[in-house]
Amino acid sequence: MIEPWLFVAICVAGGLGAALRYSVDAAITPRLGGSFPLATAVINVSGSFGLGLLVGAAASAGIPAEWLLVGGGGLMGGYTTFSTASLEAVRLAQKGRYLPAIAYVLGVVVLAVASASLGIAVGSAL
Repeated sequence: MIEPWLFVAICVAGGLGAALRYSVDAAITPRLGGSFPLATAVINVSGSFGLGLLVGAAASAGIPAEWLLVGGGGLMGGYTTFSTASLEAVRLAQKGRYLPAIAYVLGVVVLAVASASLGIAVGSAL
């Protein structure tokens, strides 16, 4: 059973991650327009790096698993948004923009995995 303090900490971190996601989206979308979901891609790729960084640092520095849950599951889980990325890919396809939809899906997945790998490497070196 999860400790009450840990449950609350994960919830608070998740809320902060969601607020951060909103802030990043609000900063990017008006500047670049809304025809291509670049803000969500940036959020998911940077969040993958952040989670990788946390995992790498936790492994090398012996950070307790509870704090990895708060930072990874809570903060990064609230920040990243796979469901929005999926929906945006579907919307591109529904508009007949098949090539951008495929490029978006493949690009986000490849970049997110590469970013997570880089984050783990950097975090492990800390």
